[in-house]
Amino acid sequence: MDQSPDTDLASIYRAEYGRCVATLARLLGDINLAEEAVQDAFTTALQKWQTPPPNPGAWIVTTARNRAVDRLRRESTREARHAQALLLHQQDEPREVGPVQDDHLRLMFTCCHPALAPEARTALTLRLLGGLDVPEIARAYLIQEATVAQRIVRAKKKIRDAAIPYRVPAAHELPDRLPPVLTVLYLMFNEGYASTAGPLIRTDLCTEAIRLARELAALMPDEPEVLGLLALLLLTEARRPARLDPAGELVLLADQDRSLWNVALIAEGHDLVRRCLRRNQPGPYQIQAAISAVHTDGAATDWQQVLALYDQLLALAPTPVVALNRAVAVAEVHGPTVALAALEGVDLPGFHRLPATRAELLARLGRDDEARAAYDQAMALATNETERAYLRTRRRQLTREWRARGPRRRGDPDEEPPGDGGVEHAGGLPRLAR
Repeated sequence: MDQSPDTDLASIYRAEYGRCVATLARLLGDINLAEEAVQDAFTTALQKWQTPPPNPGAWIVTTARNRAVDRLRRESTREARHAQALLLHQQDEPREVGPVQDDHLRLMFTCCHPALAPEARTALTLRLLGGLDVPEIARAYLIQEATVAQRIVRAKKKIRDAAIPYRVPAAHELPDRLPPVLTVLYLMFNEGYASTAGPLIRTDLCTEAIRLARELAALMPDEPEVLGLLALLLLTEARRPARLDPAGELVLLADQDRSLWNVALIAEGHDLVRRCLRRNQPGPYQIQAAISAVHTDGAATDWQQVLALYDQLLALAPTPVVALNRAVAVAEVHGPTVALAALEGVDLPGFHRLPATRAELLARLGRDDEARAAYDQAMALATNETERAYLRTRRRQLTREWRARGPRRRGDPDEEPPGDGGVEHAGGLPRLAR
């Protein structure tokens, strides 16, 4: 089916926005001007394109560059005239020498400057380079949209007021800037794998996050958390072909057709996990990668091992989302009653997977009225229609399925995982950020 021009432009915007901003920031040396110029270029594209050009990203960059020149011509300062001259006459676009060669990754390290508040670094980077909107960033952090918007505004103001330059970070600066860069890649992939709205999967975000993680691993091969993140993304991506059935409905891990999984990505991910284990410097991304490795090792999941790994993860990253995902593993090892007790005190306002997991556990116990109420709560919070449709289906099945079979004993062959609480179930990454 042919897409409308508006639909084509929307998909191009999602795929190209971050790259275009990164390229313009390198040319201009000004992140704010680069972003404004790229936005102007997309506005021009909306007005002029009947069909997208063969290389839409190059068209956007060229148009944005011309818009930036026009703006600089209107400026009266000597610095603006100098910048204009550089844009007009340095057509070969000389590259600054430094350890980070990829434009996208360069700007990530720039936005993650230590002068910015930690939460502002990742919010700004996700907006500029991930192409994520404010609602998507708010969902990633489980906070209010207004808070995200304020963080982005403050970060841009800080960059302007402190005259933070766009330049290639020196090699010795990279380790200090690494944690927020890892967070950005992690959340980029997560939004692509379980998007806030629209299609459940945004392949463009998943592909770009993996590409950048590979670039980062080549740049910093001795950083175990970099290898752990790459392994996590590869092992999660490997299961993507089985996440939706032919009708586009969500398929949980227990029901997925493992023959659809990408064997090459699994092998690569397992090799990276083994490299991390040999280093014996465990971190949150490495442990999550190890959990994914267990899920993709053999025909069935070793839930005892998964629970042991979640215990380690909770010790390193004691966040409510990790506690939620650990409770899912508890249900598989010790049953739904113990898992419900583990969820007591877990507070995740606005996050639909907490009531969704509670609903599945209550349904296992035959507490149908409570399960229905929890499903209703989860549906009200879920923002993606594919996830809402799955929850509606599970709610409808309560009477004829759960009542018919009653509470299940641990080990029954047809027992399903208790919900889409984490990476091992519906396929979303168990977010650490909050």
